[in-house]
Amino acid sequence: MSFTSQAGKPAAGRKFWVFVAVAVLLAGVGLAVWQSIIHAAGEPAARTAQVIPSLTVSKTQPHRQQWPAVIEASGAIAPWQEAVIGAPISGLRLIEVRANVGDKVKRDQLLARFDAGLLHAEEAQLMANLVEAEATARQAQTNRYRVLKLKGVGSLSEQDLLQYVTQAESARARANAIRAQVAAKQLQLNYTQVKAPDSGVISSREATLGAVAISGQELFRLIRQNRLEWRGELTASQLSQIQPGQSIQLSLPDGSQANATLRQTAPAMNEQSRLGLVYADIENNSNVRAGMYATGRIVLASTAALVLPAASVIIRDGRSYVVKLNTSDEVTAVSLQAVSTGRREHGEVEITQGLAAVDWVVVQGAGFLNDGDWVRVSAGG
Repeated sequence: MSFTSQAGKPAAGRKFWVFVAVAVLLAGVGLAVWQSIIHAAGEPAARTAQVIPSLTVSKTQPHRQQWPAVIEASGAIAPWQEAVIGAPISGLRLIEVRANVGDKVKRDQLLARFDAGLLHAEEAQLMANLVEAEATARQAQTNRYRVLKLKGVGSLSEQDLLQYVTQAESARARANAIRAQVAAKQLQLNYTQVKAPDSGVISSREATLGAVAISGQELFRLIRQNRLEWRGELTASQLSQIQPGQSIQLSLPDGSQANATLRQTAPAMNEQSRLGLVYADIENNSNVRAGMYATGRIVLASTAALVLPAASVIIRDGRSYVVKLNTSDEVTAVSLQAVSTGRREHGEVEITQGLAAVDWVVVQGAGFLNDGDWVRVSAGG
């Protein structure tokens, strides 16, 4: 009995120490796990505390609006119709020039005058010849009547009668010929006065005082009725979306605006550029000038657009980017997001690709940030 009790004491002691060892091991493992959890939880806060934001920025989200679809095209401004006023007669000296470039003229207004002295002298000579020819014709006609009365008496031969008739007809023909020469000379006298064929504005002047002109030589160019038109160049798909009567807003090189109305489209495309022309009448009260190159906006139906303030879109290396916030924290990193842009209206720009409606982007200060920078978002957003 005593042997059994002495042998059981060492066995009970070993169990105790095993239990203690297991407890210590479990405590150590628990402590290690707890420390790792504390370290993991504190690491972001510590990292955030160590980051110094490079800029305080404001943020915004894209929103949807109904914007009109717009076709933009460029084109030249040219006269609706231009009249070339040339010298109608040759060999005469220009003695008066009354019009200059930029002058507004009316139909039949005198622009220039040639020396008509020689023509007046020739006209006077022809008038004298005409008087003489008419007198001769009247005398020949009187003789014809007389011999025709004597025809039945038999005192004149048929040959004599025919001679008197022929003389009368010849005299009348000569008078008519001289009369035609007088009319031609009077027409030449009218040509010595160069008049405007229509109302409009003088766009070019080649007339020089004292010069002797050649028939057909250009003296002036006239923009008829002072009407100008915009000749926009559009693609085939754009041409299919427009029709005559639509309004066009023109942006001029000096920054001003002008209004125009689409009149017609060209029936064929240009073989080199594959673009078609549209012709739009420009309002007369605008500041346009022939030869300008203007951008036209043709407004179509309205469509939905995802828009951002224009200040939030930056251009780098020819591409459009927005600075997107990576998190919703007050201090957060940013990344550059490439986007595709579309229409622009009133300080806002349409985002067609690359951004969702739930994304937050930087507005003020976007141009100073790079990919991976840290920022502080202002309290007002």
